Amino acid sequence: MTVSVDSTTDNQPASEPAESAASAGLASVSAASPAGEPEVLRPHAEGAFAAELAALAAQDDRPRPARWRLSPWAVATYLLGGTLPDGTVISPKYVGPRRLVEVAVTTLATDRALLLLGVPGTAKTWVSEHLAAAVSGDSTLLVQGTAGTPEEAIRYGWNYAQLLAHGPSRDALVPSPVMRAMADGMTARIEELTRIPADVQDTLITILSEKTLPIPELGQEVQAVRGFNLIATANNRDRGVNDLSSALRRRFNTVVLPLPESADAEVDIVSRRVDQIGRSLDLPAGPEGIDEIRRVVTVFRELRDGVTSDGRTKVKSPSGTLSTAEAISVVTNGLALAAHFGDGVLRPGDVAAGILGAVVRDPAADRVIWQEYLEAVVRERDGWKDFYRACREVSA
Repeated sequence: MTVSVDSTTDNQPASEPAESAASAGLASVSAASPAGEPEVLRPHAEGAFAAELAALAAQDDRPRPARWRLSPWAVATYLLGGTLPDGTVISPKYVGPRRLVEVAVTTLATDRALLLLGVPGTAKTWVSEHLAAAVSGDSTLLVQGTAGTPEEAIRYGWNYAQLLAHGPSRDALVPSPVMRAMADGMTARIEELTRIPADVQDTLITILSEKTLPIPELGQEVQAVRGFNLIATANNRDRGVNDLSSALRRRFNTVVLPLPESADAEVDIVSRRVDQIGRSLDLPAGPEGIDEIRRVVTVFRELRDGVTSDGRTKVKSPSGTLSTAEAISVVTNGLALAAHFGDGVLRPGDVAAGILGAVVRDPAADRVIWQEYLEAVVRERDGWKDFYRACREVSA
């Protein structure tokens, strides 16, 4: 017997279809809120970029897989950006190799799940969210993986009041996001899959191979309808990672998201995200901010790569990842300092403390590495004297 699952129950927020929110601002970072309701701090992708999704849907005349809101071509355009025939500009959500995005999108159009793999800060979660928003119009069917994630988070749980009063029944069953996605032909997401205990990970094997979720307590099952698929993310740098079994890994098509290839590409990514976050927080964007963004990116890349950008000086790498996401955080915090305690212009003193916090994770070893980098590289670099002094001040 197959049981259907009502996706509007269990106090899960139902996302509004992209087409019905077409009046939202183009590439806005905050969704329009109904009168009298507070504006959310971080709207879901399908709300924040509703206008772009609606514009793509209106002009998308290519074949669409079952229950997809957009064709694979339109999904890739949504992520990578472009200009539509009517002049609508689609902002890039991901700056990276186009072929990786195309492989990820086409994987979702097959019966294989998608695993986005990479070091921390390579936009795995960001890409996962936007893929789900473009494909299904709903990025909220999410399981957050942790060391304590139980099997019920992937399969289903029980309303214990109902269970004790009436025994196992459909009314007592609480579907997981994965179960709801299976029943409705949607895209589910699992973040940090390798942080979930191995025995809980293996719950996915039957779901991904048989496209079925048994409910033995009821003698029933949920069969996935067309359109269902799953996106998982995992990084290969964190400690305490639970490697996927070979049986589970075979159920995924893995796409490795790399770090930005060049400094210019990373500066572009950081600039775009900082601008979006800054506007959502009502922070002014200083005209000279790009200089400090480039400086932060340069420091992170040199320490990450173990060599200066000109290739002449080798440097030691600290224990932290120094990812693009951390660079975004450093610059955003610096922008807030400049706005609230400065003249609104991002300066070296505004980013120095953030860089120190990102680099020095191990107080003993990393502090020595940072001091050597300051004296051997930063001190001797033309145009970096103010930055050197600011870093020395916060490092004292």
